[in-house]
Amino acid sequence: MSRPQMENVLPKSDSAGKTRPKVLVVGELNVDLIAVGLSNPPALGSEVLAKDFELTLGSASAIFACGLSQLGFPVTFISKVGADYFGQFCVQALRDQGVCTDNVICDSSVKTGVTIAVSTRGDRALVTYPGAIAQLRYEELPRSFLENHRHIHMTSYFIQEGLRKSFVRILSEAKQNGLTTSFDPNSDPARTWDEEIREVFAHTDVLFLNEPEAMQLTRQKDVDQALKRLGQTAPCAVVKLGPRGAAAIQGEEISSMPGFKVEAVDTTGAGDCFAAGFISGYLEGMTVRQCLELGNACGALSTLRPGGTASQPDHAAIRKLLKLKAVQK
Repeated sequence: MSRPQMENVLPKSDSAGKTRPKVLVVGELNVDLIAVGLSNPPALGSEVLAKDFELTLGSASAIFACGLSQLGFPVTFISKVGADYFGQFCVQALRDQGVCTDNVICDSSVKTGVTIAVSTRGDRALVTYPGAIAQLRYEELPRSFLENHRHIHMTSYFIQEGLRKSFVRILSEAKQNGLTTSFDPNSDPARTWDEEIREVFAHTDVLFLNEPEAMQLTRQKDVDQALKRLGQTAPCAVVKLGPRGAAAIQGEEISSMPGFKVEAVDTTGAGDCFAAGFISGYLEGMTVRQCLELGNACGALSTLRPGGTASQPDHAAIRKLLKLKAVQK
């Protein structure tokens, strides 16, 4: 596995006047209730104290969308929420980040999803109530939802029960309409990784998995071997390695980039911020190594405040981190 030196991972021009490709995100929406700074993970029958608590915009899809918007990309979001306070909170939070919410459905018959996250310095645990997350169906998508977009991102395959059977159809139609595609399935609560998900991979240009997911899916014990297996299913496969960085395979070439050393406060959404950074580079025509470096920077900076979107970087923040790393060398 190659260990490249830091490269210039920012666009040649990131001025406000630059027009970037329009990205579509079809996915889930929920709020996150986040308790951070736990000294130990909670256990049934016991109590632990948190150093901080936040109510924030959650969901892998929304965090990804906001991350790309921060980097100057126009983003359209399609989802479903309940007609309740949490639903209003999610939609307003997306709008505040510049994400188009015209196609977010508000359904009074369901409740907005909720994820309870408890975070120690090194890891986190999640409890999710799906609510409206499981109710969105293909038939509810706008008729021409793919028009005028260059890329589509989908995630949270296993908890989107109403949409799950349509992932292949959506990504296949996107490819037919000239869009590039990315897919981050997130964890399978049952850890079975059924064969149907491999059909989704066949229509995916960039596949994201974290290390445990990659090992479970490929039945491998080594990241390189897992990447080789994943490379047989998608043109570009990426394994997120947390603070150690990330690795990817494109064709037969495996690349890796180390992570950035930061004082992490909360890792919620770091993987989705990484994916947003990687895809921003991918859409700018960068090399895989540059995309990895940009993804690592976005993931690291996102951990500096509680929640997935509060500390998402713009290009200025990324540039500052890269300069700091260069000085430290």
